[in-house]
Amino acid sequence: MDLFDDLPEPAQTSAPVSAAGPQPTKEEDAAQEEEEEEEKRLKRKREDEDCHTDRNEEEDEEEEEEEERRESKKVCKEGVPELRGYVAARRGEREEMQDAHVLLPDMSGCLSALPGRMSRVSYFGVFDGHGGARASRYAAENLHHNLAKKFPSGETENVDKLIKKCLLDTFRQTDEDFLKRASSQKPAWKDGSTATCVLVVDDMVYVANLGDSRAVLCRLEASGGAGGERRPVTLALSKEHNPTIYEERMRIQRAGGTVRDGRVLGVLEVSRSIGDGQYKRCGVISTPDLRRCQLTANDRFVLLACDGLFKVFSADEAVKFVLGVLQEGGLTEEELRFEAACQQLASEAVRRGCADNVTVILVSIGF
Repeated sequence: MDLFDDLPEPAQTSAPVSAAGPQPTKEEDAAQEEEEEEEKRLKRKREDEDCHTDRNEEEDEEEEEEEERRESKKVCKEGVPELRGYVAARRGEREEMQDAHVLLPDMSGCLSALPGRMSRVSYFGVFDGHGGARASRYAAENLHHNLAKKFPSGETENVDKLIKKCLLDTFRQTDEDFLKRASSQKPAWKDGSTATCVLVVDDMVYVANLGDSRAVLCRLEASGGAGGERRPVTLALSKEHNPTIYEERMRIQRAGGTVRDGRVLGVLEVSRSIGDGQYKRCGVISTPDLRRCQLTANDRFVLLACDGLFKVFSADEAVKFVLGVLQEGGLTEEELRFEAACQQLASEAVRRGCADNVTVILVSIGF
């Protein structure tokens, strides 16, 4: 800006009359005034044009910034995999279905706002109840809401650390809330449940689990052959918690509990769970094991299932079974193939003799 733009206009005064010079006529005065007025009008017009130009430049800059934000978000979304969830549940030979599950490919509706540059949050969970279905149903209905309340918000740094704390707090809160409700009943509820939850933030997978339900990832890797073929690799995304594992048994014994026949006090098969209030004093805890994995274009699907599936399938066998169905002819649409693979896997577990409840979730991954 010109330094003098802010100074006031100098006052217009008549020149001193020279004693020797002629006096101006009325017509000359009028002409001079008209000329001065025209100069003022032109000056105001130039100032208005300059102001209008400044406003246009500011608007252009704002539009460019907004366009940059849109492009940045677009680039972010283009790197986010598309996830679809499929579920199959079988009661088996049990009198009651004690499993529960949740599929939320888009969890944004539960969150007040997505922090920073996150463009999508997904959530999937399998809960295998024992002693009744109340703990598994409670966890399925409430855990993701507690997660949404504790989820990081605003512009955040060190997102991994915040999400880890969020998951730990969420499991603790869900367990405490259920135990309060269970103890207030007459008679008190004795239900418990495993929990295997997969939280996907853009292309990063966070898995939190308690007990013996499991999550695995199918990834295709180059075989090294001349044909460039890729072979499936099964990656464990969760860790089992049962009292036969050394660290789990030691914790239970330090708390005053015992392990008999591979069970806590000879009864409970898992060493971590939601609920099971009568075993909490024996070292059974609700602190989940946490794992993280970044998705790639070579990833095919995530498989979550309760232990009913893994009693008759190894993780590798389950992955190969799913791939076999996906590669079968007849069904051209990928969604139909995944749905068929999910249903056939659960049915095959029952056919192989699993008497337990069986719940299977398949999460397809597409880039």
